[in-house]
Amino acid sequence: MSVDKKQFMHNDIRLTAGELAVLWSQYQADTMVICVLKHFEAKLEDPDIRPVLEFAIEKALNHIKVIREIFNSDKYPIPIRFNDSDVNVDAPRLFSDVFLAMYLRHMAMLGMTAGAIAVGMCARSDVSIIIMDIMADAVELHDKARKLLLVKGLYIRSPALSTPDKVEFVSKQSFLTGFFGEKRSLTAMEIAHLFFNGSTNTLGKALMMGFAQVAGSPDVKDFMQRGKNISSKHIKLLSDTLIKEDLPAPMTCESTVTDSTTAPFSDELMVFHTNIMIAQGLGNYSKAIAVSQRRDIGLLYARLLPEIGLYAEDGLKIMIENQWMEEPPQANNRDAIVKKS
Repeated sequence: MSVDKKQFMHNDIRLTAGELAVLWSQYQADTMVICVLKHFEAKLEDPDIRPVLEFAIEKALNHIKVIREIFNSDKYPIPIRFNDSDVNVDAPRLFSDVFLAMYLRHMAMLGMTAGAIAVGMCARSDVSIIIMDIMADAVELHDKARKLLLVKGLYIRSPALSTPDKVEFVSKQSFLTGFFGEKRSLTAMEIAHLFFNGSTNTLGKALMMGFAQVAGSPDVKDFMQRGKNISSKHIKLLSDTLIKEDLPAPMTCESTVTDSTTAPFSDELMVFHTNIMIAQGLGNYSKAIAVSQRRDIGLLYARLLPEIGLYAEDGLKIMIENQWMEEPPQANNRDAIVKKS
C-alpha cells in the first residue's frame, strides 16, 4: 500500500459500526490466512507457485499492520486471533501443491467479494483507502493465481455455449417454469452459478477431508466429517443438474489431500476457517437464487441453504464451548448499564 495513511487520519471521528466490522473481520481472517500459508510455504515444492504464495503472505502481513495502526490510533483493542501457536510448520504436508494453487484463487475470490461489500460500508477516508487497497490486493492475487492455474492446465473452466444467430425476447411465462412439463435450457447465468458453486464445494470438501484427518478433538473431527458429507451431497445435486442438461460438471479434487494424520493447524483455526467457508457458501447460494429464473433451480438452492445454516450454527457452538470465539464489536447494552448504575 503506497498511500501515506497518516494524512487521512481522522482521530476526531469515531469508527462507525460498519468500519469496525470490516476492519475487525479482515484482521481476524488475515491472521488465519498467514498461519495456513506459512505451512504451505514450508512444504512447497513447485517453484512456479512460490511467487504467488509469497505475494499473498506479504499482502496479508501488510493488512494486519495497517489495521493495527488504525486500531491503535483510535485506542480500540487489538483482536487476539491467530499466531504461530496455531500452526506447526514442521508437520507433514496435508495438501498438495495443486490444492494450494486452487486455494489461493479461492481465497482471492473470497477477498474480492468481501471487499466489494466493505468499500460501501466505510466513510472515513483512511479506512476507505485501506479497504480499497485490500480489495485491489485480492484482485491482483486472483489474477496471479488465475494465470498460474491456466499455465499449469489446472484452471477449471465453466462450460462454453454456442453463439446464437440473433437476439430473441422471452414470449412465454413457461420461461420461469421448471417443476412440470417441458423445461427450457439453462441460462448462462444459471450454468455459471451451478458450476461455480459446484467448484467451491469440491475445494471445500477436500479442505474438510484434510481437517477431519488431523483434528484432535472428537467434536471437531465429527464436525469436519459432517462438512465433507454435506459438500459431497451438494456437489452431486449441483453436478446432476448440469449433467441432465448435457453440460459438464466440475472435476473433484480429493486426490490433492495426503494421508497425513499430524495436525499442521490448531483445532481452533480449522473450525474458524470452516466457518468462513460456510459464510461464503451461504452468500454464494443466496446470489444464485437471485439470478436463477427457472423455478426448480431456485428451489434447489433454497433447499440447500437451511442445511448450511444449521451447520454454521454448530460451528459457532464449538467455538463458544471451547472459548475460542472473540466477541465482535457490538453496541452497548443499555439495560445492563442502568442496572450497574
